[in-house]
Amino acid sequence: MLPEKFLFKIANLLLIIFLLLFLQPSALAQDSQDTPSGVAVSVQINEDVAQGDIISATDQGYNLSKIEYDTSIFGVVTQNPAFVLENTAIANSYPVATSGTAQARVSTINGAIKKGDIITSSKTPGVGIKATRNGFVLGNALEGYSNSDTSKAGTILVSINPHFNNLNPSTRTDLVNTLKNAGTAIYLSPLEALRYTIAGLTALIAFIFGFFFFGKISIKGVEALGRNPLAARSIEVGVVGNVILTLIIIGIGLGIAYLILIL
Repeated sequence: MLPEKFLFKIANLLLIIFLLLFLQPSALAQDSQDTPSGVAVSVQINEDVAQGDIISATDQGYNLSKIEYDTSIFGVVTQNPAFVLENTAIANSYPVATSGTAQARVSTINGAIKKGDIITSSKTPGVGIKATRNGFVLGNALEGYSNSDTSKAGTILVSINPHFNNLNPSTRTDLVNTLKNAGTAIYLSPLEALRYTIAGLTALIAFIFGFFFFGKISIKGVEALGRNPLAARSIEVGVVGNVILTLIIIGIGLGIAYLILIL
């Protein structure tokens, strides 16, 4: 028989293990949704910044993000990170969260933000917006934000993960923005990069072939008109018909390129 005192210690140990395994994780999960956590880096920022400002790393140093879908998004200014790599020798240094969660300043310029929406930079310095197309983003919103005044900014908890984001291909964006994304193919998966590249080449070939065809026919029409002025009417009709055919060829090429992107 084991001593009663020893059995009591074993029971206490089992109770502690139970509490650690089943109760503590849930408490931590609840706290992680309400308070910032993650790694921050101390960097020099020669601008007035506030808690939650979005920062970009540029050739001129670290500055407030000032363009939409900034390719240089670095992180968010935070005053209470879980862990910070600090260099006390740097003047005008601020801790910038580059991973984990942090409070970020956002506005409703692109519409109200819901939990799970993707946040990117905007034209308003340091303020994020909801991402609605492909491009570089800050991370995912862990809270919602709504304000009818789009000029105002609030703060929400965001999961920080700067990266290039490729939205669902079925999302209908305008063709100009869609084709522009072909230039960012190096940030996509191999399959996505191939699709954008093929779409861009298809559109380019359609334009080149269309204008080459139209130019060749136009020259022949002018030459024919010079040789036979009496047939001007029929020649003009032929040129107009060829212009229409050229536009159809270009339209078909653009249509194929667009289908490649959305299917």
